[in-house]
Order: sequence, then structure tokens, then C-alpha cells
Amino acid sequence: MLSAFANSFKIPELRQRILFTLGLIFICRIVTSVPAPGVDAAALQAVIEDVESRVGGGFLGWIDLFSGGALSKCAVGALSIWPYISASIILQLMTAIVPALERLAREGDAGRQKLTQYTRYLTLVICVIQGGFLAATLENPAALGIDRQIVYAPGWGFRLLTILTLTTGTMLLMWLGEQITERGIGNGISIVITVNIVSRLPSAVFAAVNMFRKVDGVAQFSVFHLVGLLLMIFLVTAGTIALTQGQRKIPINTTKRVVGRKVYGGQSTYMPLRVNYSGVMPIIFAGAMLAFPPVLLQKIPIRFFQRIGAALTMGEPLYLLVYAALILFFSYFWVATQFNPLQIADDLKRNGGYVPGIRPGRPTAEFLDRTMTRITLIGAVALTVIAVIPTVMATQFRVPWLVASFMGGTSLLIIVGVMLDTMRQVEAHLLMRHYDGFLKKGRLRGRR
Repeated sequence: MLSAFANSFKIPELRQRILFTLGLIFICRIVTSVPAPGVDAAALQAVIEDVESRVGGGFLGWIDLFSGGALSKCAVGALSIWPYISASIILQLMTAIVPALERLAREGDAGRQKLTQYTRYLTLVICVIQGGFLAATLENPAALGIDRQIVYAPGWGFRLLTILTLTTGTMLLMWLGEQITERGIGNGISIVITVNIVSRLPSAVFAAVNMFRKVDGVAQFSVFHLVGLLLMIFLVTAGTIALTQGQRKIPINTTKRVVGRKVYGGQSTYMPLRVNYSGVMPIIFAGAMLAFPPVLLQKIPIRFFQRIGAALTMGEPLYLLVYAALILFFSYFWVATQFNPLQIADDLKRNGGYVPGIRPGRPTAEFLDRTMTRITLIGAVALTVIAVIPTVMATQFRVPWLVASFMGGTSLLIIVGVMLDTMRQVEAHLLMRHYDGFLKKGRLRGRR
């Protein structure tokens, strides 16, 4: 592995891409560190720490983790890249429903550029809406149960300035992510999110060390807890890698076609069906849907609804049950909207491909749908187990939320997925250069 990293800097093009990516990552970290005007950053950080200590992380802790600590500082990049992610998800779901968008998706590069333009416009709208809500929340911290002033001069001037600042920060992060994708290594948007998450790792390590320090001569956790914690981190990380890499290979054969004097087809390949086809989307959807109902139900002056709202608080048994059910539901929902077995079967039939033992056309579509349903069940169950681990560790075993968030859930899935994808791209560059050199040596030897 060390030699592979060393070889990465021996290839001029790859070295330039890596350095370009690192430079833009540095700029992204600056964007998430520069505070927005008009906010008492120290008071806001104290408020978020208080909320996290009372609710075991909660929605604010989740957002602060994925923004790389920018929310607790109310930095320019406090909204992070999530408005762009939300816009992309909305466009993907609408593409499966709206015929006009579906036609654009099938038009090749021109259609994809048009969809990308629509995504940017929708990102701008979402930034304005989320920036307005965040400004209103900062002006009224009493909604979070905090009796402390955060904004120096509340009013429309602060709201408009906050919306403009946060929107500009998000659009800048989006542009930087696109530049990394085009001229760097890896998926730029995913790398920006991963860097924000990893930036919180030193704080998590510090919090983990404090878990084993003695307070008044007594430590909260012992050496046996440390061994169990390390073992669990290893097992969960290995399970996450297996879930991310797992796939079912469907064999595909192509018939021979004679065009003039050339023969096409007659090859055997396979179609990979990913076990975790939906990625982290079910966890994001489930977490977003359970973020606001408890707060709204507890505001209703009826005891029955207040009990339900309290039962849906993070860490409660009902919350975990509903959270797991939503992850299972959205796993199938995402596959149903994004995986089209009829279209895949038609494309195979049109290109002369078929699954051995299955008739082309509708029987192939039914086979793919049945296989994908079974695979999704395994992936959804594994995804649910990984997703609930941080909440269980934070609420039941009193592990700090920042430490528990790296032991599973969305953060670990994103880190593993993005790092594997980036390493695959670097490896492709290395193998391509090594393969060219090998061919040149082979030709010289053959001529001799």
C-alpha cells in the first residue's frame, strides 16, 4: 500500500490531480471555518453542546457533524453541501415520475447538462429556504429550550445577510466539488462531505480518551470497555466494507451477429447487482422524517400526542422501531424508483444479450425484479443494524455522541464508500500506466 501511494506521485498527471484535490479541500475547510457576521459563535457553540448533551446528539449534532463543525461556529459553509444533495435527490425522484425529465435523462450529455442546470437552480432555492429557517432559529433560541441570546442585532438585516452569506458558501462548496470531480480525483461532492466528517475525528478521539480518565478517582469506563469498543469498531467497519462492496453477479451471454465480414457478440459477462443499492439514502430520509415530528407533537396541548412525541425522542424504543421500519421502507422505495428491470431487460434483448436459462423480455425482467427484491432485503437489514448502532451506543451505553457517530450510521458508510471509490480511481491510473509499460517491453522482446 505504501509503495502504491509512492507510485501515485511518480505519474505527472495523477500527481497533479492529487495536489489539485488537496488544494481545493484546504479551501473547503476555510469556508467551513470563517464565521458568518452577526452571530455570537461562543454562545452558539455552548447552545449546541447543551442540546447534544440533553438529547444524545440529536438533529443539530447530526448536521454539525456533516458540516465539519461549521454549524457550531455559524460559519459561511454552515449549510455545507447538503442543499445540493437534497436537490439531486429530488431531481432523481422526479425523473422517475415526470416524463419530461425522464426524456431529458435519456438524451445523453445534452440532457444531463440540462438536469445539472436544474439541480443548481433548485439548490439555490433550497439554500434560501434553509438559510431563512436557520436565521429565524438563531434569533429565537427559546424554540430549542435555550434562554440565551445568540444574535447581536436581530431583524431583517441580519436575516437577509445570513441568507446571502450561507447561500454563497454552499454555492462555492458546490462549485469546488464540481472542480474536484472534473480536474481532481474522486467524486468532488462526496469528498467534500467526507472531509467534513473526518475533520471531526480528532475531537472524537479526544472525547474517547476522556471516557477512560478518572474523575474523583473513578473512571466511567474500564479496560474491558476499551477492548470491547475497539473490537466493535473493527467489526462494524469490516461489515460496512462488506455491505458497500457486496454484489450479486448475474451472468449475461450475448449472441453472435455477423455484420459484413466481422462477427460481433458471443461473449459471456455479468451484471453486478449491488446488495446496498440505495447507499445511505434510506438513513438520510428516515433521520429527516423523524427530526421534526417529536417537537411538533410535544407542542400540541393534548397529553396523548405529547406522550407520542416523547416516545419518538432519539434513543427511545419506539424511536428505534420506527427508525428501523423507515430505513427498510426507503430501501425498497429507492430501489423501486431507481432500478427499472423492464428497461434493463429491453436493453439486453435489443443488444442480443440474455440470462442463461431465462427467456428474454418480460421473464428476464421478472427474474431481475425477484432477485433484486431478495438482495435488497439483506442489504436493508444490514443497513438498519449499522444505522442504529450510534444511537444505541449513545443512549444505552452512555458513549459520547461524537464518538458513537463514527461507529456506524451515515458517517461511516459515507467514509467507507468515498474512500473505496477514490482508491479505485487512483488504482485505475496506476494500472493503466503499468499496463502501457508492460506492453512496450513485450513488443520489444517479441521483435527480438
